[in-house]
Amino acid sequence: MISCLVGTFRIKGREIIFDCLDAALKHNYRSIDTAAIYKNEEDIGLALEELLPKYGIQRSELFITSKLSPRNQGYDACIKSVHNSLKLLKTSYLDLYLIHWPGVSGKKINHPDNSILRRESWKALEQCYREGLVKAIGISNYNKRHLEDMKTYAVESPHVLQVEHHPHYNQTDLMKYCRQHGIHYQAYSSLGTTVEGTANPLLQDETIQRVAKETEKSVAQVLLRWATQQGIGVLPKSLNPSHIMENMQLEFQIPEEDLTTLNSMGLNYGGH
Repeated sequence: MISCLVGTFRIKGREIIFDCLDAALKHNYRSIDTAAIYKNEEDIGLALEELLPKYGIQRSELFITSKLSPRNQGYDACIKSVHNSLKLLKTSYLDLYLIHWPGVSGKKINHPDNSILRRESWKALEQCYREGLVKAIGISNYNKRHLEDMKTYAVESPHVLQVEHHPHYNQTDLMKYCRQHGIHYQAYSSLGTTVEGTANPLLQDETIQRVAKETEKSVAQVLLRWATQQGIGVLPKSLNPSHIMENMQLEFQIPEEDLTTLNSMGLNYGGH
């Protein structure tokens, strides 16, 4: 699996999407992560239609991920959603498609329909996988309980799990479980999340800032390298061309003692 993708969460607007992808492709990003609920698939498709010829890039060189909206759980709705994403993104196949959330919009967490409908969604994704509409299938925001439940109905084991993961929210046990079961573990929010009215606590963390200073890298680079050095996929997101370029410059090593320190922070400040 590709280890570094450009994330597009909260990035909207045709011109903004175009500029973001233009900078990303220019700096050799070849992987794009989106979702139905981001409401930017159509703009991504239009941007790629123009940008791929500009850079001489073939569709086969890209790795495009999209995700099922929680409101569209269920067999028929999932099939329809996959086809809609293909249409909006102007592609005949997706490299990866994920069930975005284990629950259903409007349903309480313990509602029995959640389990029933996510089973149906997985069966739909397996069908799309067999038909070649998607090259890999997976889930997002599932925990170990959800993964154990999947063993009772999944014919095809999930290829990818995408969850929040960073030094302030280190889901080590879940990561180990995925590795034991051959599921690629991919992190979102690698740079943390900004709580309304306050600074991003991860970017302000003194320990992480110290490691950044000692390695002569930015805090963002340290956070991304912390993940990739441990074989975790990341989804760096930025609208700033210089940051987009910087986020790809991860050819350095964090010293083992610092890696151990960052792995041991145990603050569990997750944004989701």
